[in-house]
Amino acid sequence: MRGTDSTPRSSPLVPDAVGAEIGRHDWETVTCGCGRGAGHLVDTLWAAAEGHPAAFRALEGHAFLSGRLHPPAPAVCGVLMAVWSAGPPRLATREALLWTLLSLLGTEDDGSSHEAGLYGQCAAFVRAGLPSLRHAAAAAPGSVSAAYVDGVVELLGLGS
Repeated sequence: MRGTDSTPRSSPLVPDAVGAEIGRHDWETVTCGCGRGAGHLVDTLWAAAEGHPAAFRALEGHAFLSGRLHPPAPAVCGVLMAVWSAGPPRLATREALLWTLLSLLGTEDDGSSHEAGLYGQCAAFVRAGLPSLRHAAAAAPGSVSAAYVDGVVELLGLGS
């Protein structure tokens, strides 16, 4: 939602499930990595969901920075995986999304696998979508996307 307008946001480029994932979080109550409420990330997430590759990179400094996750990271990861699950994004969007997942998972773990720390929550979202990530990598061996997926799998400790 935007501002005080109670009309849910929509875009013909964003599947309903992705819009619902963005809308289910109370972004303003989460402290962003930049120190403000994370509500300003909603526009960035909609842009990412619409397929704008630069929007994914714009999450740096807000959801993650310098090897550390920030409180919006799990919700951001949920949105990213909803975008992935909604259908195969075009190549530039796919690579930006996978880079962001790799960046999120390449951070310092803030808890054990049994604790629902920021890292554990992010990893859980990615693990749930791992079969489709692996399928995408298998469909394009040797590609940048496949390399990113391999990195994600390795960071999750699930490499073969």
